[in-house]
Amino acid sequence: MQKEFIPKLFSLLKQGISKETLIKDILSGLIVGIVALPLAIAFAIASGVSPEKGIITAVIAGLIISVFGGSRVQIGGPTGAFIVIVYGIVQQYGVNGLTIATFMAGFIIIIMGILKLGNYLKFIPYSLIVGFTSGIALIIFSSQINDFLGLNISNVPAHFIDKWMLYFKSFSKINWAAIIIAGSTILLTILFQKKAYKIPGSIIAILLSTLVVHYFNIPVATIESNYGEIPNSLSLPSLPKVNFEIVKALIQPAFAIAILGSIESLLSAVVSDSMIGGKHRSNMELIAQGAANIFSSIFGGIPATGAIARTATNVKNGGRTPIAGVIHAIVLLAIMLLFAPYAKLIPMSCLAGILIVVAYHMSEWRQFRSILKGNKTDIIILFTTFFLTVIFDLIIAIEIGIVLASLMFMKRMSESVHVKNMSSEIRKGEHLFDEELSNLPKEVLLYEINGPLFFGAARQFQETITTFNKDYKVVILRMRYVPMIDATGFQSLKEIIKTFKSEGVLIILSGISPDLRADFRKHEIYSIIDRKYIVTNINMAVSRATKYLESGE
Repeated sequence: MQKEFIPKLFSLLKQGISKETLIKDILSGLIVGIVALPLAIAFAIASGVSPEKGIITAVIAGLIISVFGGSRVQIGGPTGAFIVIVYGIVQQYGVNGLTIATFMAGFIIIIMGILKLGNYLKFIPYSLIVGFTSGIALIIFSSQINDFLGLNISNVPAHFIDKWMLYFKSFSKINWAAIIIAGSTILLTILFQKKAYKIPGSIIAILLSTLVVHYFNIPVATIESNYGEIPNSLSLPSLPKVNFEIVKALIQPAFAIAILGSIESLLSAVVSDSMIGGKHRSNMELIAQGAANIFSSIFGGIPATGAIARTATNVKNGGRTPIAGVIHAIVLLAIMLLFAPYAKLIPMSCLAGILIVVAYHMSEWRQFRSILKGNKTDIIILFTTFFLTVIFDLIIAIEIGIVLASLMFMKRMSESVHVKNMSSEIRKGEHLFDEELSNLPKEVLLYEINGPLFFGAARQFQETITTFNKDYKVVILRMRYVPMIDATGFQSLKEIIKTFKSEGVLIILSGISPDLRADFRKHEIYSIIDRKYIVTNINMAVSRATKYLESGE
């Protein structure tokens, strides 16, 4: 088996893990498990599902990602990035539809890992990632205003503008007790983060607000009032019933979950690598993420991925092997089995405060502002993705964002391809320092091509080359700086050769690399041009051109 498809934990166990490292991992796992609890509950509720589904996801997916993943310190589970997409799926297809979409997404991610697409996801433009991440942050913030202000609106609209219009109409129902609880939660969370305490401020806020609300019977919404009891056991695994019609309806959301989950998990792995000086196995990480989503859905959970904040917490607290992630999952399971009945007393406004802090950290406003100072292409991608995420839909934003980024990339690449008429410059004496070109016959036209000939630049290449003076009898295409040619590029090259032939002009291809020669055979270039006119350097090209002019051969 290739090394990149071996889980990181297996490699580390084979090497041996010291007792000191093991102790640090266990302690870090305990802390991360406590940190993950309120987030798992909050993410589930914000996603439109019952709170225990978030804990189930953190336990099942977190365990699988740590055991089989390609990162030393990755912590997996539900994340804020999924809130928007999960909420939309639940609203349209119900919880069963979400289960099926998550199940399908798991297999898509596994296939991406097997095909080694993890090596290419890193090329997704940063402006696109910041665009939809900032958009998600704004939507998460907006979704928490109802609980933050204690408005008790039973059916909040899914769309951003409709949501805020309803909020403005409902401001007269503000519950000041809810605002105080949410505001205190935000202050405690930020304070504990700045002071770098081991115990997270969110846990302190939950404990204090729950005790105060319960003891003084403060009239604010709680998990119990909105969702009822929280089960203190894992549900039995069951496979979702899938048929072709369901697959067809949910394939788009499933791909969105897969793409978003893959990007975020690999981003988290890259960030953690920079913190510990390690190197993750991206394709193994994708396979583990896919398996985690499959089993999360089977146990009734929601989509999962690598969680950047929890992974960073793990690193900061001394975690250095996947054992910390395993301990984190065990801690969450123990809390669920022992304390789940008490979690129903948590005020919704406290969870709103926690999620508003999460939204702030997700907003990446500094990076957003930095990109606005960059080039126009990045700004267009940033704003397009951001506004589509906020105003329309995350799935549409990801799809259009990737297409737009691809088009912009093609435009840049096509602009980087230069087709230059060297003959005119040689006649002017501008290139006489090239000894081999100083005696270029007058009947020979020389073009130099720089850059890859792919579909984005093929048409420009073809139009430039075929617009030439009919007095020339030989055309040399110098291609020493052409690293690759795709199918469209080869088609254009074939049409150019045929055009020259019909005009009675000989074409010579110079500077062809061994890799390109192999592609020439595949695309049957040798069937339309004699091999002796495909040469490795310009000396041979000029020599063949001179001989042709003298003898006609």
